[in-house]
Amino acid sequence: MKRILITNDDGVLSDGIVRLAKAAQKYGEVWVVAPDSERSAASHSISLRHPVTVTPVSFPVSGVMAYSCSGTPGDAVRVGSLNVMPEKPDIVLSGINFGYNVASDIQYSATAGAAFEAEFQGYPAIAFSEASRPEHEVTDMYLEQILDEYIDMPYVPGQILNVNFPYCTASECKGILRDRKVSRLMVYRDHYNVEEELSDGSVRYMVEGVFCSEAEDDTDYRALLDRYVSIGYVRNIS
Repeated sequence: MKRILITNDDGVLSDGIVRLAKAAQKYGEVWVVAPDSERSAASHSISLRHPVTVTPVSFPVSGVMAYSCSGTPGDAVRVGSLNVMPEKPDIVLSGINFGYNVASDIQYSATAGAAFEAEFQGYPAIAFSEASRPEHEVTDMYLEQILDEYIDMPYVPGQILNVNFPYCTASECKGILRDRKVSRLMVYRDHYNVEEELSDGSVRYMVEGVFCSEAEDDTDYRALLDRYVSIGYVRNIS
């Protein structure tokens, strides 16, 4: 029976983390420690200059021990595995994120960042993400199969597993592509629009992303564009 720690960057009661926790109960004891609100694009950041508050929460999946964390997803993994859980986890699952985490955009991902923090602490880790749409039938169709295949994966220093589910119906999905490389391109090409020019000379800018539909062959983002589930290992700095 495994000890499983689950976190995310969308908040402790988000739809994705609830579905992931429910699926993970098949494999053992599930603990959820996740931010108290959205922390998207927090990458692998942690809190150093102020305390991190951990609070028990009523979680919608019976039998799951759940806590909110005032810090980042990285903080949640650290305090969750080192202090909240009575024993260290056998594996850490991060997600299911609302929005893809592939291509060069993965550098900003707090979903991946939490998985990398788990790896840094010595635990195998899997990051899960899906399209930022309310429909998730492809995720529901393949999630258990992927967990069955990878829940016992060994710890490899400097490496996490990154799983992304495409935006399409179950009948349109072509299956799973494994060993996908990280695309060097991007899902959204960003620019900044002027929101306001202030009297003191300051200018307020707001980021806007333009969707890109190009990706190299054999990459994570190409798989999603072609309506496949993408699975691939991502290396950390080591």
